[in-house]
Amino acid sequence: MAFGAAMDLFELTRLFPLEERYSLTDQMRKSSRSVCANIAEAWRKRRYKAAFVSKLSDAEAEAAETQTWIEFAVKCGYLKADVGEKLHNIYDLIIGKLVNMIHNPGQWLLKER
Repeated sequence: MAFGAAMDLFELTRLFPLEERYSLTDQMRKSSRSVCANIAEAWRKRRYKAAFVSKLSDAEAEAAETQTWIEFAVKCGYLKADVGEKLHNIYDLIIGKLVNMIHNPGQWLLKER
């Protein structure tokens, strides 16, 4: 879900004006990709509850940041409102899943032998 959303954002930002390349475009791409990267890092740190939860928290924060950039893109007229709302809702789902994992990490942690 997070990877697909990041790829959708990548495709959409290709249509943004050139003057946004090093600001809004880059920020949207970085934060959306960071959600995926932090989830991947969290998954590999499942041996350690604190590290796992920390990386999930980072992913949650990046997802919220991505939502903020989506709002800017809509307000600046680079994304249609319905497209922005759809993306925002996808990131709401991602955040919800991350929060659930943060509050219930036990089922995801690797069991010690």
